[in-house]
Amino acid sequence: MRFVVQRVSSASCTVFDDNAVPEVTGKIEKGFLVLIGISESDNEQIADKMIKKLIGLRIFEDADGKTNLSLSDVGGALLLISQFTLYADCRKGNRPSFTRAGNPQLAKELYEYIIKVCKTQIPIVQQGIFGADMKISLLNDGPFTVILDSDEMFHS
Repeated sequence: MRFVVQRVSSASCTVFDDNAVPEVTGKIEKGFLVLIGISESDNEQIADKMIKKLIGLRIFEDADGKTNLSLSDVGGALLLISQFTLYADCRKGNRPSFTRAGNPQLAKELYEYIIKVCKTQIPIVQQGIFGADMKISLLNDGPFTVILDSDEMFHS
């Protein structure tokens, strides 16, 4: 499982329906925009560990300007976006392969599980639509971006 965590001043997700009518499916102010990639080997136990790490990340500045505060400490929100392309394999040729990405059914179930668990811990959790063509807007704060990879964090 991979989370690309971006500290943002604001972020939103817009999806266009078949008639090209835009719908904002998620919008936050201060918090994290999290792009979520799920692999075939992921499960709820891995998701729980990733969520714990995400919620505990201390990457907001305290009164001394040090990155020492968590999402909860600053009353931050989450915008969670599924993104299978985080498992792109670009080692051969110029066209990425996505064979390591989880099958859509597994990925959707785990994405929805992550949303559900996050909502029990963070008051404002917004989301994209799984499998949709989404347009993501963000104002990256810093910029400050962290990559959490379960293979590196829990299988070393």
